[in-house]
Amino acid sequence: MGILRRFIIKAALVTMSGIWLTTAGLLDHAQAQDKVTIFAAASMKNALDAANAEWAKQSGNEATVSYAASSALAKQIEAGAPADLFISADLAWMDYLAKKNLIRSDTRTNLLGNRLVLVAPADKASPVEIKPGFDLAKRLGDEKLAMGAVDSVPAGKYGKAALEKLGVWSSVEAKVAGAESVRAALLLVSRGEAPYGVVYQTDAAADPSVKIVGMFPENTHEPIIYPFAILAESKSPAAADYLKFIRSEKAAPFFENQGFTILK
Repeated sequence: MGILRRFIIKAALVTMSGIWLTTAGLLDHAQAQDKVTIFAAASMKNALDAANAEWAKQSGNEATVSYAASSALAKQIEAGAPADLFISADLAWMDYLAKKNLIRSDTRTNLLGNRLVLVAPADKASPVEIKPGFDLAKRLGDEKLAMGAVDSVPAGKYGKAALEKLGVWSSVEAKVAGAESVRAALLLVSRGEAPYGVVYQTDAAADPSVKIVGMFPENTHEPIIYPFAILAESKSPAAADYLKFIRSEKAAPFFENQGFTILK
């Protein structure tokens, strides 16, 4: 084989290799962009995991979720944590990000509602009539009331407001075990470390070790609303399609099965 021919073949192989590497790099980049990263309130876990499995099956795209208290997630987003969507368990933390121009306001939607309940370990549960002045402090005795942190976690804020409205907050305030999220509060009851806990109806549905013993009247606290929004810094082209799916009738049963109400 002549020197010139060998040179031409070698040059062609190098060029083809470069094209393949460039194409592979572009594909890897595109695939990375198709991933959707969600920061979601801890109470969303069971329902959202199920919805995301269906989303992945239908779209071929991956949805990954970080679950925590809405307050913690909002602060992480403010600090620059990379994410595409935020799902808050209350309006206040979504408003917090909106005021800092960290969400795309035109994508914001109030999608879900929830109920506040009193739970107890399933093997020790007996009905509690939740009404003004009810005997929660007496029932607790020297033990703790599990709740989300009342100054930051939405479920804790709703719970404190409800107990204040019912006139029993002052009698139980010193007994409150403030947890980092509503799921952490649920776990205290599930493990038998607290005889009662204030959580969402959907959290109780997710743990067979606890049982709902009472429902807080809805007029004792602000409506429990879950707003969804795409974040201003989102780089995922799949984020809009993901939000469209989550708002669709196909996704609704995943939320309803866990006790959420669809707000439309």
